[in-house]
Amino acid sequence: MGEVNKECASLLQSAEELKPDDSRLYTIKEELSFSNGDWWQPLSNGSGRAFAPLMPFYDGDLSGYKNAVNSLNLVSFWVTNVDPNHRYSKKSIPVSGFLQISTAISNMLLQKPDDETPKFDMWPGNSQLSIRFQGVYTELGGERVMCLLGSAVLPSRGPHSNDPWPWVKENGDSIHPVLAPDDRILFELRYPKALSLRTREIYGSIKSLNRESDLKYFDEVLVSSSLGSANYKFASDDLVSRACDSMSDEIETVDDVYKGVDFCGVLDRFSRQEQFTEQFTVLPNFNCNGTDEFCSKLGPFVSSKEIDFTNGGFKNVKLVFHDVRCENTTSSKTRVSSVFRAVPPSEQLYSATQRTGLNGMTLSAEGAWYPKTGRLCMVACSPYDNICHTRISMYVPLLFSIKQRSVFSGTLSSIDPTVRSYSPLAFEKPVESTEQWSSGAHYEYSKIEAATSVLEKYEPSKIQSAVKKSFLKFPKLENTEENLPYSVSVLSEDLTLLMTAVPDQLRRSWINIQLQIQILTIGPFFGRYSNQKGYSNQKGSISFNPTPLLNVSAQINLVGIDAYNYSSISVEGIYNPLFGKMYLIGCVALAEKGLDCKVEVVISYPPTTDRWLVDPTAKVSVISQREKDDPLYFSPIKIHTAPVLYRNQWEDILSRRGVEGILRIATLSLAIGCISTQLFYVRGNIVNVPYVSLVMLGVQAISYGLPLITGAEDLFGKKAKTGFENLQKGQPFLVIDYMVKLLVLIAFLSTMRLCQKVWKSRVRMLTRSPLEPHRVPNDKKVLFATSIVHILGYILALIVHYKTSRYDPRQSESFVDSNEYSRPVSAWEAELAEYVGLMQDFFLLPQVIGNLLWMVQVKPLRKMYYIGLTLVRIFPHAYDFVKSPFPSNPYNYSNDYEFADLRTDFYSKFGDIAIPIVSILLALIVYVQQRWNYEKLRGKLVARQAKLLPLGSRVYERLPSSLSFEAELASGVNGDSTLRRDTPEN
Repeated sequence: MGEVNKECASLLQSAEELKPDDSRLYTIKEELSFSNGDWWQPLSNGSGRAFAPLMPFYDGDLSGYKNAVNSLNLVSFWVTNVDPNHRYSKKSIPVSGFLQISTAISNMLLQKPDDETPKFDMWPGNSQLSIRFQGVYTELGGERVMCLLGSAVLPSRGPHSNDPWPWVKENGDSIHPVLAPDDRILFELRYPKALSLRTREIYGSIKSLNRESDLKYFDEVLVSSSLGSANYKFASDDLVSRACDSMSDEIETVDDVYKGVDFCGVLDRFSRQEQFTEQFTVLPNFNCNGTDEFCSKLGPFVSSKEIDFTNGGFKNVKLVFHDVRCENTTSSKTRVSSVFRAVPPSEQLYSATQRTGLNGMTLSAEGAWYPKTGRLCMVACSPYDNICHTRISMYVPLLFSIKQRSVFSGTLSSIDPTVRSYSPLAFEKPVESTEQWSSGAHYEYSKIEAATSVLEKYEPSKIQSAVKKSFLKFPKLENTEENLPYSVSVLSEDLTLLMTAVPDQLRRSWINIQLQIQILTIGPFFGRYSNQKGYSNQKGSISFNPTPLLNVSAQINLVGIDAYNYSSISVEGIYNPLFGKMYLIGCVALAEKGLDCKVEVVISYPPTTDRWLVDPTAKVSVISQREKDDPLYFSPIKIHTAPVLYRNQWEDILSRRGVEGILRIATLSLAIGCISTQLFYVRGNIVNVPYVSLVMLGVQAISYGLPLITGAEDLFGKKAKTGFENLQKGQPFLVIDYMVKLLVLIAFLSTMRLCQKVWKSRVRMLTRSPLEPHRVPNDKKVLFATSIVHILGYILALIVHYKTSRYDPRQSESFVDSNEYSRPVSAWEAELAEYVGLMQDFFLLPQVIGNLLWMVQVKPLRKMYYIGLTLVRIFPHAYDFVKSPFPSNPYNYSNDYEFADLRTDFYSKFGDIAIPIVSILLALIVYVQQRWNYEKLRGKLVARQAKLLPLGSRVYERLPSSLSFEAELASGVNGDSTLRRDTPEN
């Protein structure tokens, strides 16, 4: 504390004597801590020497960050301890604290660490310094002040001031800085005693007490945040009155606006930080008349290059409305204060709502809500000059239409019309389907007649209509009037689509669209799960005819499709629940051209029934009704979504899980039966046993053994969790899983028993006299040939995958390791997992090769064995082909076929046809080889008097009889029986 008193002596000398206040000990920790403020270093230090930054930052390898544009400088400070025994000093209280200061390009927010040890961390795109402080708290001139001395470990600098950290660029992403301790850091923070319009900011500085020649020296760091936890003091009524008295002359009058007294409840919905998507959209200046600088300026905010590039269109620029304080004073007036923050396109909205620093992109505002006029009028002050020269006007509209989709609207304008430097800035909060309104809000349809023309244009034929009515059902209203609001809510949720889509004409393109179709109204009903009593007196009602046509309105957004100007469309029209189609007319806001309402949109929804047999995707087409030579004409947009899952289909996921489990039990039982028939077959046909390929049996043993060893359903690991694991842990599913594992174990042991019999039969043949090992079947050449075939096939698969994946918008695969951590899988790993499944489908390939090499004249495999196992391998492909024509079905949450990943390249629709054909062909070749034997095949395969197969082997002339050979096998391989010469059979 002696060093603290020395460095803070000038401050303590002029400090005020603290009044006795025991509660201060508890409020200091809460009120003087802040998170995610701003920090910066002025580039000009006034001394003419080189700039000395606080810490290095490496942005050389940012491949892991998406949309990384600008870095954020964030600072957080926590008061960790307040000394209760401070009475020996009347002017100060000993305190300690912990500070984190960072530069991050990934919008990473600072969190209070458990360990308060000073440290410095650095990786590509992020640098973070932690400093521990100790000092005093005092009060001075209407401010609360903390003066602290800190200790830190700073990255060591080089002797060159122009490049103090050369090791950053040299080491790249493998950065391990050398750290040097530094306990000569002074931190001074100033807080306002009262939180009000002009006294909101926390500001301070971090200084190095080292000499400028010292390598630990850095230039002053400035800090800014806002007082967040204190009670707000409304003390600017005069400013608000002067700003708002003349408001009625400058703004247009809007009818049907909210004029209730509970305006605080309305604001709470739009300002809660946990719902960070509640933000305002800045509107372009369509009707601005003035210079480019006047019209393109972002209101009173200090614009950035990123915003200037929008040229006054303000695309993707948001306005966050947070730190809202609302106070109902009288029935005719409600006081409101808040902070407005402009958010550039590159910054994440969540981080914007959590930031507390006040800068040129923020305004501190205070005002009042007047229920009589339905307006919120506020005066706003800039933190730069603390001059309050901006007026904010806001209102809540209750009348919605295709041209009015704002649930909250407002403008920022200059109070003094004679010194305007920018055009009034308009903003709005677009309405969402989840908004819940009571009485008052209503929708006015104006495009139903035009939508009827679209319906007649695309109406299906009578045959198609009859088929759909007979076999398919689509989302519709339940025919129960007492549950009508709930039924409307369920239908609205089913028709809302928030998912990935791809253009039809670019199925293999890189374009990946996030489609958002939000249903606003159905008939006169607005929103979901809302109290609809207010609509009882409105005109219009929902018809309950057998074939109702419902009026609907919606908002369509195509996110991530910058190639199209028509990325946000307001639509209204007709929904036909008999065919699951919407016929809509849309309006699009075009920069400098106003609204284009000559757009027709048709949305086709998948059925709710028989969805395993039909395409479960939704299709959207957007077509211009203008002539091709019209400047506003655009090419048709046609996209299809990922598979759609309706509200009432969650139970079907579980029912399908059970069905597929039963099918697995059936197929495994069939496989075990086929293996058992082969075991019985070799007992009665001992002569044929050596000619069963061990490579073929090895492939099958591996396919059964790996799931048992890894405990996974797939060959190389469990798929990343889908969120339905808890639903699938019920007792019936556990019983099915245990039965499947038991059957897999039985199949594995049966296959190994078959391998043992083949191996022993070959060993017995080697012990026969005369010793002729070359006459004994050997799988070395079979293994070599099979490996060559599959290696070439795998290389070909990688090439095909590479060419297709460049244009494939599918997400990359991920697996869960033994520690339950999800990890990404590289292309070659995913392709290898697929190809191993393909090897198992072609399990007869080694036997076919062996039959050719060994020139077999016997029947090593029983028909029921190889035909039955071929059918078992074909069944997953047939099931996948029949259940849905779309390759990535959402109902396939369980990849439970132990050898097949139905979503991969080999198990696409083409694979579901080609693989079974090849498998059947291999089974047919084995049948022909065993039916005609080698000599007959050699006689029939003749081309121009030349035989295609070489002369057969004479090994079969020396085979013993079945009876004698079986007796030798029974005597044991290592027994004492003497070798004897067998005479060939006549």
